[in-house]
Amino acid sequence: MTGHEVQSPAGTAVADAPGPADSVLTRIRLTEVTGALRRVADQVLADPAGAARATIVELAERSGTSPATVTRFCRALGFDGYSDLRLGIAAETGRARAAGWAVDIGREIQPGDPLDRVLGQIMAADTQAMNDTAALLDLSEVDKAANAVAAASRVNIFGASGSALVGEEMQFSLHRIGVPAWAWTDLHNGLASAALMGAGDVALGISHTGQTRETIEMVAEAGSHGAITVALTSFPRSTLADLADIVLLTATQATTFRPDALSARHPQLVVLDLLYVAVAQRTHDRANAAFRRTARAVDGHKAVDGHKAVDGPKAVDRILNRPAETPS
Repeated sequence: MTGHEVQSPAGTAVADAPGPADSVLTRIRLTEVTGALRRVADQVLADPAGAARATIVELAERSGTSPATVTRFCRALGFDGYSDLRLGIAAETGRARAAGWAVDIGREIQPGDPLDRVLGQIMAADTQAMNDTAALLDLSEVDKAANAVAAASRVNIFGASGSALVGEEMQFSLHRIGVPAWAWTDLHNGLASAALMGAGDVALGISHTGQTRETIEMVAEAGSHGAITVALTSFPRSTLADLADIVLLTATQATTFRPDALSARHPQLVVLDLLYVAVAQRTHDRANAAFRRTARAVDGHKAVDGHKAVDGPKAVDRILNRPAETPS
């Protein structure tokens, strides 16, 4: 493959035009292209509505390329010609406007913008990112990951910084349904735990870029001892994705004050929520029993009898001194 060809997230050449559930803009955003094709891609992403209205000559002029380059770009994406690409972009931007979230996603948030405008920008960006993630996600990979986690005797979750917060959320969810899971952020502790993993265990590494060295080291250590490795990343050809047995992909949509790494949280949580529910489906009886037991364990620490939590010690005394319930 030459440097001017385009690849799909799976790393194979794109041959077919997008189907109804596929996002043209997501495909363009996630492909790796160079040179003149990159300039065409950047121009389309910067102004999708304008690209849908432009002639092939106009798009070539705006991107500083030639009509022949635009045609090559279209064919690399699987379209017969520019008219098909325009129709695909027009349909997608039309759906966005109809859904009500097509604010100027690429627009910078200004210091004087009112909060309703800022809220609209954030909602539009997050909605776009999650829709892109849904279109991009390979559900067969989610299925493999869920089967592995459901059968695992140990699940280690590795991440740093913002990815660590997402990993802790996943650890909490799995723990509530009886899956033995740990979230590690410290490199030394994570490596020590990874070294104790073996066949049938699962190591989940979370990194937006897929290039976080600590996360890569911990996942690699776990994999060297036979653990099944899973990567959650936005870059399918990153180091983390390359070493993982299973790759779960997310898409992001940056906004002012929220670069890609920060805007990745919601798409990451969507994918992990899907994985968590899939695991719960596969461990239905165990999950339900775990939910009942954990809910019962913390039930005594909730406000009771209509009293608010501000009652403090009195509420605790009532809870601790009430008669024990007869087991059902």
